[in-house]
Amino acid sequence: MSQRKAIFITGGGSGIGRAIALKFASEGWFVGLGDIDQRGMDETLQLIENGFTYTHKFDVRDRAAWDTALDGFSTAAGGRIDVLANNAGIPLGGALIENSTEEIERCLDINLKGVLFGAQAAYPHLKKTAPGSCLLNTASAAGIYGTPGASVYTATKFGVKGITESLDGEWADDGILVRSLCPSFIDTPLLEHAPNAQSNEAIRQRVKDAGLEITPVTDVAEAAWAAVHGDRLHTLVGKTARSLAFGARWMPGRVRKQTRSSLRPLGQ
Repeated sequence: MSQRKAIFITGGGSGIGRAIALKFASEGWFVGLGDIDQRGMDETLQLIENGFTYTHKFDVRDRAAWDTALDGFSTAAGGRIDVLANNAGIPLGGALIENSTEEIERCLDINLKGVLFGAQAAYPHLKKTAPGSCLLNTASAAGIYGTPGASVYTATKFGVKGITESLDGEWADDGILVRSLCPSFIDTPLLEHAPNAQSNEAIRQRVKDAGLEITPVTDVAEAAWAAVHGDRLHTLVGKTARSLAFGARWMPGRVRKQTRSSLRPLGQ
């Protein structure tokens, strides 16, 4: 088995996945990227200077494709996977009654099923490199407290947090760490997307109009490194996430009142 540690990152073609890849590569790790966007992965590779890289184009909704991707990466990395960053995800906003069946199913399948399938596929690899190997799931501040205009996305991120907590207990005896990242609004290309098919306003503008901060994506990468090497189950990233978590725990009535008095749901 190679002595160089290895991390496989889904959604590695842009945004948070790319930032995590650059951080771990800078620390000397072998980095594997998984995405449906080959061009994006190629662009990420161009930014990595150490040369210890691997890409595999696949859809996280395809359970069999997960085995192929991770088996190939393990072979390329010298027989080991130390971290799986279950990061691939898509946004979906707008009132629930405006979300199409196709949009709802796609968000659930990518954001939730993809995480479960990734965990299943990664388990034998992470057990091999335990103790200290890690499943790192990208959740969200949306998994802390539900907000108007993001019910489906919120459901998936509450689910990711729950999966993290369940597997933290389930895999403890195997020496596999299970962690989640809970970022707020992060400066990535996802902010340029419309929240749903019926909206033509980018998420970034809605965030600005709401007076919320946009956190640099490098903050998430640093948090990912800390999560893999620390003992915190859920790592909050960004002022909005920290404030929301504090309020939900200590002032739930106030958070509920603020939520219900929102001028309009995100995505409308």
